[in-house]
Amino acid sequence: MKVILILFLTITLTSQGYSALASVTDAEIKSLSETLYKLDSNRATASELVIDPQTLISSSETGSKSDLSSRPLFKQVSSTLLSKPTYKALLNLLDNYKRVTGEVEDVPSQEVQEQDTFLQQTMNTDLGKELYKFLNSKGAYSSQSEFIQDLKMMWFGLYSRSSGKLDSSGFEHIFVGEIKSGKVSGFHNWLQFYQLEKQGLLNYYSHSFDGPWTTYPDVLGMQFNWDGYFKEVGSAFIGCSPEFDLAIYSLCYITRPGKRCYVSLGGQTLGIQTYTWDNSSYGDGKKYIASAYPATP
Repeated sequence: MKVILILFLTITLTSQGYSALASVTDAEIKSLSETLYKLDSNRATASELVIDPQTLISSSETGSKSDLSSRPLFKQVSSTLLSKPTYKALLNLLDNYKRVTGEVEDVPSQEVQEQDTFLQQTMNTDLGKELYKFLNSKGAYSSQSEFIQDLKMMWFGLYSRSSGKLDSSGFEHIFVGEIKSGKVSGFHNWLQFYQLEKQGLLNYYSHSFDGPWTTYPDVLGMQFNWDGYFKEVGSAFIGCSPEFDLAIYSLCYITRPGKRCYVSLGGQTLGIQTYTWDNSSYGDGKKYIASAYPATP
C-alpha cells in the first residue's frame, strides 16, 4: 500500500508539472521572450560585429548551389566580444564533435566539464535566471540545479541519427551542425559560422531572409558550403549572445515541444520551430531536443 501511495503521488506531481507547463499561454511566451531580449546585455553592438550579407535571393532559388557573394559574411568580430565568459564557454565546445552522422561521439571528462561550464555560465546570467524563474513559477523545476541538469540531458544527451550509434545530440545538431546523407543538417549558430568561415572551411553563398531588426540580434536565412557540403537554408540568430540562443530555444522546446512557437523580440514576432527526438528518451520519458531554429520564409 505504501509503495502504491508513493507511486500515485509521483504520477500526480509529474502530471501536475506537465499540466502547469501546458498552461503557458502564447502571450506569456511573447512577454518572456521580450524580457529575455532586453536582458541580453552580451549581444553584439554595431561596432563589435560587422556583417556583409551581399546577395539576397528568392526562396525559389535556394537550391541552386550558386556562390553569389564574393566576400565573407563576417567582416569584423571584436575579440572583446569573443572573450566574454559565455562566448568562450561556447567556443570551447564547438570542436568536440565529429560532424558526420554514424560516427560514435566520444565524450571524455574534459568535454563533460566544458558542457557544465557552458550551462553554468549561460544560466547564471540575468537572462538565464529570468528563464529559470519563469519555469519555476510554472512548476516545471523546483531548483536551478534541477533545471540545469535537465538542460544538460536535453541538449547534450547522446542519441542515434544513423546506424544505431550514439552519434548526435541536440547541441551538436543545432549549434555545431552535422553532415547527413551528403548535405549539411542543422547548423543554426552564428559563432560556429564565423569560426569556420575564418578558418577557410565555410563559403558563404547568399541569403534568402533578412529579419526586420536594425540592431543585433538579427536573423538571417543563409545558403553556404561547409567544406564540400551544401546547406540550402540555414537560419540563425546573428549577433545574439550564447545565453540568448540557448534560452530562446529552450523556452520554446520546453513549452511548445515539436511545434511552432511564437516569440516577440523588440516588438517583432518570430516563429521558432522545434522538433523532439522520438526514438529514445531520458529520465522519466523526457525527449531529447532534435532541432530548433528561427522559422524563415
